[in-house]
Amino acid sequence: MHIHLVLTVIGRDRPGLVNAMSETIAAGGGNWLDTRMSRLSGQFAGMVLVSVAADKADALVASLGKLEAQGLRFVIERADAQAPAAGRAIQLELIGLDRPGIVRDISHVLATQNVNFTELESELVSGAFSGEAMFKAKARLTLPDGLPIDDLRQSLEALANELMVDLTLDGVAELAPC
Repeated sequence: MHIHLVLTVIGRDRPGLVNAMSETIAAGGGNWLDTRMSRLSGQFAGMVLVSVAADKADALVASLGKLEAQGLRFVIERADAQAPAAGRAIQLELIGLDRPGIVRDISHVLATQNVNFTELESELVSGAFSGEAMFKAKARLTLPDGLPIDDLRQSLEALANELMVDLTLDGVAELAPC
């Protein structure tokens, strides 16, 4: 029987970190399934989904812990295989002058309507003409069954006007099983 491990990793960025992780996972009998990694302000940060035989999981976790000597710190959780989330997937994009609270305000509106983030990426970019810091975000969201898209759009557009950001919702579709 195989289990899944979700690895969260962080360390000062340098060449060879992904190689050290992948060699350790392979040597421990793990299979690297899914990844999100990024360099943030000189730090390497990532999440990795690994499949491993249940009887090898503890040894793999111990081996990954030894990578701390190379500057990597891990948080590792066992994950149960889950059925795909029910609902509709949409994509939200926004851009506007940077200021504290944009993510807080958007996520509050989404949480009150039981909308779930499945992915979120954001960055600061320089405005094309002004050179001012612009906050840009892209999110994949799952809407609960029964939530009219027009209700969500109306709530988000009202907030976008308050925040003075451009916001779009696209790609309304049923979520397909993985």
